[in-house]
Amino acid sequence: METSTAPEIADPARAVEAFYDGGCPLCRAEIATYRAMPGGETIAWRDASNGAAPPEIGAQAALARFHVRRADGGIASGFRAFLAIWRANPRLAPLARLLDRAPFTWAGEAAYRLFLAIRPLWRRPG
Repeated sequence: METSTAPEIADPARAVEAFYDGGCPLCRAEIATYRAMPGGETIAWRDASNGAAPPEIGAQAALARFHVRRADGGIASGFRAFLAIWRANPRLAPLARLLDRAPFTWAGEAAYRLFLAIRPLWRRPG
């Protein structure tokens, strides 16, 4: 029996491009962790603080929340964006698929919004 990771690779909800705030030291550290993990090399990492936000998201929105472009072309933000990143990792993909439903998405988004409220404390001055 073949044990391929093809389902994770073909997952239309996995991230292929990520837009993050490189001006946030905590965000940079977290992105560095994801980049180093298996599957991280399959994602194009774009620092929105350097003008790398796509027009459909916009610079302000890309700096305000974490966004990804999924393999199916859709955009996800917040907690669902993290789930899309996890789906690119063979070890985290099963957990991401499990958590990608209510009430987990509600709780995850609530935690992410709490982080957004305190994130300015870590953002470097402009």
